[in-house]
Amino acid sequence: MAKGPELRDPRTLYSQPPFSQQEQSEPGLAQDMKPLPDHGEESYKGSGRLEGRRALITGGDSGIGRAVAIAYAREGAEVCINYLPTEEPDADQVSTLLKDERRTLHRMPGDVSEEKVARKLVTDAADKMGGLDILVINAGKQVTQPDVTRISSEQFDQTMKVNVYAMFWMTQEALEIMPPGGSIINVTSIQGYRPSPQILDYATTKFAIRGFTEGLAPMALERGIRVNAVAPGPFWTALQPSHGQPMEKVEHFGEGAPMGRPGQPAEIASAFVYLASNEASYTVGEILAVTGGKPTS
Repeated sequence: MAKGPELRDPRTLYSQPPFSQQEQSEPGLAQDMKPLPDHGEESYKGSGRLEGRRALITGGDSGIGRAVAIAYAREGAEVCINYLPTEEPDADQVSTLLKDERRTLHRMPGDVSEEKVARKLVTDAADKMGGLDILVINAGKQVTQPDVTRISSEQFDQTMKVNVYAMFWMTQEALEIMPPGGSIINVTSIQGYRPSPQILDYATTKFAIRGFTEGLAPMALERGIRVNAVAPGPFWTALQPSHGQPMEKVEHFGEGAPMGRPGQPAEIASAFVYLASNEASYTVGEILAVTGGKPTS
């Protein structure tokens, strides 16, 4: 009998807090984090589950988006990643990794908080790949504030545009392009169930994403397109040290989860593979929670 992967205690599988204080300017870079996040660069092994598919992933340069891009490419998909121009150094790393593996990756920088950019991103990705089968709307903005009175109208507006408006604009475009069997996967959060006061605007958008996903799913299904979402718990991404959390919380990030540590992006990628694959053909309007044991109800 072939020997399978070694069993490991999930509580000690990755680094546990406390971490060092490591403030970055927004939106942050994964390559400057300590410890470095694991996006599955060494661990994710594909098995052809998405062979021939064409996927667009926003926020694909780092964090959860990078982990999904790596997983999709290794499952046989052609992949476009979107990211902010300032995140080019992280996008370089993804591109180099997959180019060395002879995977097809297209880089499409742009700010999805701008309507023209968000809409054109979808149509340009479809033109580049000859179609679009999978859309992962992952890019997010999160800026901590000590009190709701400290959230400026500018911050609130920008958070809504990146997290909610972009989803709306891109979904409209995708539904006109995607064939039956296509899949739209949104990214909500544990914050969409249990909001933290210091990121109240961000949490509000995650509630909105939940509602949008559940409401859109039966409508999109009339076109043969499945809509679902993933709800991450505390994950170790560049969002956290780039003003997504106060520095004292970055030090102890994930400590309050039953797992006792934050999740690594590599630990959630397979959820996105499942939702995009034929194995999830009867999964519609679901929110798949990956929270390290944190309850969503």
